[in-house]
Amino acid sequence: MTKLRNISLGNWIFISMILGLIVGLFLNFYVDDYFIKNIILMDNIFYVCGNGFIKLLRMLVVPLVFFSIVVGVASISDIRKLSKIGGTTIILYMITTTVAVIMAISISNLLQPGIGLSFSNVEQMSNVTFNQTFSDTVLNFIPDNPINSLANGDMIPIIIFAVIIGVVISRLKEETKVVNDFFVQSDRIMMEMTAIIIKFAPIGVFCLMAKTFGDLGLGAILPLIKLIGCVIVCVCIQLFVVYPTLFAVLTKLNPIRFFKKFIPVMIFAFNACSSNATIPINLEKLSELGVNKDVSSFTIPLGATINMDGTSIMQACTVMFAAQAYGFDLGISAIITIIFTTLIASVGTPGVPGGALITLNMVFNSVGLPLSVIGVVYGIDRILNMFCVVANVVGDAMCTIIVSLKNDSMDVEVFNGEKPPNFAEYTN
Repeated sequence: MTKLRNISLGNWIFISMILGLIVGLFLNFYVDDYFIKNIILMDNIFYVCGNGFIKLLRMLVVPLVFFSIVVGVASISDIRKLSKIGGTTIILYMITTTVAVIMAISISNLLQPGIGLSFSNVEQMSNVTFNQTFSDTVLNFIPDNPINSLANGDMIPIIIFAVIIGVVISRLKEETKVVNDFFVQSDRIMMEMTAIIIKFAPIGVFCLMAKTFGDLGLGAILPLIKLIGCVIVCVCIQLFVVYPTLFAVLTKLNPIRFFKKFIPVMIFAFNACSSNATIPINLEKLSELGVNKDVSSFTIPLGATINMDGTSIMQACTVMFAAQAYGFDLGISAIITIIFTTLIASVGTPGVPGGALITLNMVFNSVGLPLSVIGVVYGIDRILNMFCVVANVVGDAMCTIIVSLKNDSMDVEVFNGEKPPNFAEYTN
């Protein structure tokens, strides 16, 4: 019993993921009793526990992000430093997403996952729509009703509203001390709630994994295995080549140490399929790595909304997959169009399961591809999302560390394991 208690939370999450996979496949292949398999396990126990845990995390996201950003921005006395942090973060996010899209298009041209397939009998999927123009997308970022944005969980308007409040508190200083203390204490409450809820992660991960593979098995994967393989290859290149290279060059730190510490977050993101749901865990782990919360509380929520490298990979691979399956010859102009529309679509993609399919419509329309493939990909969206969201959250975290280091907001000794993290300094 003592040995079990000594197992870290990250290891428990990994163990629960493997057990969930085994149980899910066992139920899919060997259990035919509909009542036991579906009524009791799949549609009730696994569904309720897995999605209940995700809902608990989503419950934290809006207040955690709001209070964290207000406190973080209010603590920055130099507004020019805030502008520098924001500008550097957005540039890094755009660079990594552009690299991800170009790499995904190149790998898709090399592997050609759509060759040999036909979708002539597939009906067009009509319930996935994205009718916003680029101008509409930008305007929707501006909060005309902050209360409505908070209620609906619209992350970009929430971030902008929180930044404005933080800037005003910072400017007024002593006049707003009572208000600032309220936000600081509220932020501490949300961090403590996060620590409590995260302890239930192994149960949530097990149920999510068992539910996913119990429903899908391998039957939904095999017909589109080449597309899945193409996306996984691209995600792995982004994770283990692009990010570490950028990280090592810009920080002079060891990316292997980062990955060792970040494994629990990657496992959770893999199962949750949601960048937003991973925000609380991501923030906590970055604090353990020595990143000052003043920076991470701004960059991580922003990244969960606009930095969708994994999602961009999936969208680019799917477009190339569809073009190959239909025999479309995409020229240079079409490739450039795909790159730009995928970048725009990634900014507008909701950080929730299935969000990528909503904006994928826009990418398909930009080059005149039939939308029927979206309906086919919908069946494997969960599988693709498992890998793509990992790239999303790792990209957010690595860019955050880079920005923190460049702005003297990180303790390198904590990152290198030379001293323990001082959590008090991340909540002040």
